[in-house]
Amino acid sequence: MTANGANGTIETVEDVIQGAAKHNAVPLWPQMVKYNPPKPNPKCVPYIWRYDDVRPYLLKAGELVKEKDAERRVLMLINPKREGPYTTDTLYAGLQLVMPNETAPAHRHTAFALRFVIEGNGGFTAVHGQRIQMNRGDVILTPTWNWHDHGKDGSGPMIWLDGLDLPQFQHFPVHFVEHFQEKRYPAEDVDSQSSPIVFPWSQMKAKLDTDPGVWAKQEYRRADGSYVSKTLGPSAERIQAGKSSKLRRETTSCVYHVISGKGHSVIDGQTLEWKQGDTFCIPSWYEYQLFAGENGTVYLYRFDDKPMIEQLGFYRSEGTEADSL
Repeated sequence: MTANGANGTIETVEDVIQGAAKHNAVPLWPQMVKYNPPKPNPKCVPYIWRYDDVRPYLLKAGELVKEKDAERRVLMLINPKREGPYTTDTLYAGLQLVMPNETAPAHRHTAFALRFVIEGNGGFTAVHGQRIQMNRGDVILTPTWNWHDHGKDGSGPMIWLDGLDLPQFQHFPVHFVEHFQEKRYPAEDVDSQSSPIVFPWSQMKAKLDTDPGVWAKQEYRRADGSYVSKTLGPSAERIQAGKSSKLRRETTSCVYHVISGKGHSVIDGQTLEWKQGDTFCIPSWYEYQLFAGENGTVYLYRFDDKPMIEQLGFYRSEGTEADSL
């Protein structure tokens, strides 16, 4: 045994701590609460990005940052309590812009991506040979390792909300990007009403509106009912004017985008007012409820990390018990 104490022996707790540290062994017991907290302890905080505040800078970037200088012209929505490109601890969101006659060049990457179309006409995304016209409110998938590029015909900007699982790669350092030898990957036009990687807003809105409740929620799922990816889960919600969603608390974090209407969220006692175009996030295990204003129905797009959290066995909501053995 290696001597450590004043008289050549290991006699005190301090001798244990200091001696073990010399061999890069550190005691758990003084830090038990840090590594085994009584409740989830996300690092990010609730936050809102107001579209009217961010949009002018995105449009100006369209003038100043030329196509050749930006593989992707994006303003990342960064949580003020996190370092790095994180919107929540597990989710990345960004506002992407393509201007007329531009092409965001073809590449593919490990990360899975969701696109929610916010504004513009004549835009398209091409995913592994399928060229899809972008329409406001549509959700378009970019599965992992699929070649994809974006473009814009006609006039005016094309803006959409990107959702990716990029924060996961701080734990799994396997993310990388490969660039195609041409600006565009060969693609053919496809019908967005039938493509498995497109979810038209017209179809989702119809589902929400047929629900008789004052609050309705529908997940975007594949034809067989499975999640669209192993990491990200998109969904949409409708709240009747003057009404609210149910109170929720769960081990998923999420990003919301306001498709139309006005309202507010109460997140662990903090109130965030929002309107069409705004984007806000809710960290894991924060209690939250959404409220529609008195003047009209609210529609919201959301994406979260539930598929991943669920598959790992980490999903809990307020009041649920552990899975059986």
